[in-house]
Amino acid sequence: MKDSNFLKEHNAKSMWHPMAHPADSLANPPAIITAAQGVRISDIDGHEVIDAVGGLWNVNLGFSCQPVKDAIAAQLDVLPYYSTFRGTSNDQVIQLAEELRDFFAPDGLTRAFYTSGGSDSVETALRLARQYHKVRGEAGRTKFLSLKKGYHGTHMGGASVNGNANFRTQYEPLLPGCYHVPAPYTYRNPFNERDPERLAQLCLQALEDEIAFQGAGTIAAFIMEPILGAGGVIPPHESFMPEVRAICDKHGILLIADEVITAFGRTGSWSGSRHWGVKPDFMCTAKAITNGYFPFGAVMIAEHVAEVFEKDETGRAAIGHGYTYSGHPVGAAAALACLAETKRLNVVENAAARGTELHQGLQALQEKYALIGDVRGGHGLMSALELVSDRTTKAPIDKKTAGTVQEVAYQAGAMVRVSGPNIILSPPLVLTSEDVSGILSALDAGFAAVS
Repeated sequence: MKDSNFLKEHNAKSMWHPMAHPADSLANPPAIITAAQGVRISDIDGHEVIDAVGGLWNVNLGFSCQPVKDAIAAQLDVLPYYSTFRGTSNDQVIQLAEELRDFFAPDGLTRAFYTSGGSDSVETALRLARQYHKVRGEAGRTKFLSLKKGYHGTHMGGASVNGNANFRTQYEPLLPGCYHVPAPYTYRNPFNERDPERLAQLCLQALEDEIAFQGAGTIAAFIMEPILGAGGVIPPHESFMPEVRAICDKHGILLIADEVITAFGRTGSWSGSRHWGVKPDFMCTAKAITNGYFPFGAVMIAEHVAEVFEKDETGRAAIGHGYTYSGHPVGAAAALACLAETKRLNVVENAAARGTELHQGLQALQEKYALIGDVRGGHGLMSALELVSDRTTKAPIDKKTAGTVQEVAYQAGAMVRVSGPNIILSPPLVLTSEDVSGILSALDAGFAAVS
């Protein structure tokens, strides 16, 4: 292995980083993370911090989950790879499908289509939604509706239903037939409405209006995150997703729940849909399905949708979609071990309790620092601080100040994530109250440095 001097000298020189300007990565080389244990990560200089980002929303069980590591190693010795395209399968994916069926039974989901990750899962759900309507004889249902501020990955379909210009503008024109309605984002919305319940109703009215304008018979699906994640942790009012479900049912529109972030306990419930009491038609999962240790995902499919495909006699239900690594046996083995450990630890309880502590601590920081315009969270371990230069005008903070908060917080003991004007926190679901205090203390130091 190359020594630390080599790694520092060549950091970002021969690779481009996702979600970053290549020139910025060269001017401000990324932190080089070389080790991790429990909920802590260490950089190349031996500086250890609490990982308040949880890898990238995905290391729910921390970095020392031995059962998952053992499952990966054991499977590599037995069957390191084989395809699940037509005609072949493997023992691990069959067992995993049964476990996922049981896990998601309360959500009404009974079939799994395997993918390599979150963006793949979204792309799969979008494609299967269109195919579903074609199988049923409604080939005109091709459009997709989604929320502004929503995030659905980076494939062309996912970017098209994304509601954030940062992931769209430089790649347009995107997929035609994708339309967006306002998100129930109380801090900033076109209605200037701060009451969450009233705002939810206004957004629902906008959804109904868009359906009427487009024509219900042209719309395949509505896709949404139960709690918007990358867009800045935006929890809707409890009435919102159930009403979306009702509107979709009324108009024959499929509901795709993008739970790449929220599935497997992140919200303090086993799924984000279950958190709001909703049964979607498709659920996109990935990230925590293997604790981030192996790229893997699964689209979960409702029984009534599966029946349409399985009872087809026209041939239109033949699925012309899949990935080389769909149902990878090593990923499936990792997912089986991860799911077992996730249930054994009952991480939803800890996520809910520690999430409440974190949310209350962030609210206390808001009272202390005028830079914090809004605190969002309160549903498990997903929180965000929206930073402003002026609370009255809500003018966003400048990039340099946000970067200083992040850097000082890192030096003070916690890795946090800056996304636009937001500091986003998504720590592992196994962290302790002491860890929560450490994150809050580090953030306090970060804000003190710029106040």
